[in-house]
Amino acid sequence: MSVQAYMAAVTCSEVAGELLGSGFSGDVHQPGDAQYDVLRQSVVPTFDSRPLVVAEAGSRADVQAAVRTARRLGLPLAVQATGHGTRVPADGGILLKTTAMTSVLVDPQRKLAKVGPGTRWGAVVDAAGQFGLAPLAGSSRDVGVTGYTLGGGVGWLARKYGFAADSVVRAEVVTADGRLVTASADEHPDLFWALRGGSGNFGIVTSLEFRLYAVPQVHSGTVYFAVDNAAETLKFYRDWSATIPNELSTAILLTRLPGTTTRALAIKASYSGEADLAEHLLKPLFDQAGPILAGELKTTPYGESAMGGTPARYLDLLDTLPDDLLDALAELTYETVEIRHWGGAMAHPGPDAGPVGHREASYSLIIDQEVPTLAPVLRTTGRTFLNFLADPGQAASAYGEADLIRLRAVKRAYDPDNFFHLNHNLTPA
Repeated sequence: MSVQAYMAAVTCSEVAGELLGSGFSGDVHQPGDAQYDVLRQSVVPTFDSRPLVVAEAGSRADVQAAVRTARRLGLPLAVQATGHGTRVPADGGILLKTTAMTSVLVDPQRKLAKVGPGTRWGAVVDAAGQFGLAPLAGSSRDVGVTGYTLGGGVGWLARKYGFAADSVVRAEVVTADGRLVTASADEHPDLFWALRGGSGNFGIVTSLEFRLYAVPQVHSGTVYFAVDNAAETLKFYRDWSATIPNELSTAILLTRLPGTTTRALAIKASYSGEADLAEHLLKPLFDQAGPILAGELKTTPYGESAMGGTPARYLDLLDTLPDDLLDALAELTYETVEIRHWGGAMAHPGPDAGPVGHREASYSLIIDQEVPTLAPVLRTTGRTFLNFLADPGQAASAYGEADLIRLRAVKRAYDPDNFFHLNHNLTPA
């Protein structure tokens, strides 16, 4: 149904009244309200969602009320915490904001954290760091915990401890019929499996509990080199990366020196161990890359390590890095290219792991824009990773065939009408 048809069927004021009458206790904003245009925005600057109302949830009861109201009125419902994962507009529907639900509880004895759906990684990193513990966070403190984790979650500790989704132990979920259920290995195990990589297709998570790890500090940073022998360094990186321990996570980039237009080769590294051993492991790669132009590695508390990321306009997950591909990448003069080493614990999860897709990949290749001239050498695998996927219509490509079949079965069981579809959607059939 079009936005115009929705608005003809029910007015913004009627939706707001229905929400408040159903027990929704948060603020509800309509077009024209001071906060409406602020709250409907996502992090993606070109995204322009036009919901009938923006509803700010403060509790799980509010989330339930929003689901039930949307179902009763036949309106689409979108969920947004930080806006980083927003890819489908909530035009003509209800945009439910969980931004204010930001609780963080850390159990240092059990090495667990429990968070609300609006919590960002910075809050968890700081709370856990007081006990020398670390979550499997991503590259930015500002990213929301729940969306990142449910989409898989690949961070700088992933080679050692796996994807963030693999560390989830319990989730509280509002289902498509407005029920509140707990998903764990013992309760609703099929839903628990699907949530850990299947994103927001099965319900709205109102709290998430996950493991923490004893990583009080890391030796990390970004180091820049001349780009003159980039092709040879990329090939060396491919061979060298196959020899390193899981404690060392790395990426190699073709980019620019910070604050300049000068083309450079950069190496990002994060080692969860002693600095001397990290430097020893990295020395052959640094020697191959040549004299250091800028940057450094330093030992810091885990929470102070800032690694950054590359916008994924192009993404592929690769098993190998053939010479002709690396030669072609080295010839690029403007684009930012990031090759990141996967493997380790990501490729070898426990037997109860969720459906994080394409774990077998050895590398991710990210380019910050489309490069048509590379088509002959890219040999695109068609595999994607949900956290990096800009096109929600390609969500199925983030999973292997067997997991996709099982995910659709769980979708049929918990959301047969595909109520939760304003996301990286997996249909029930």
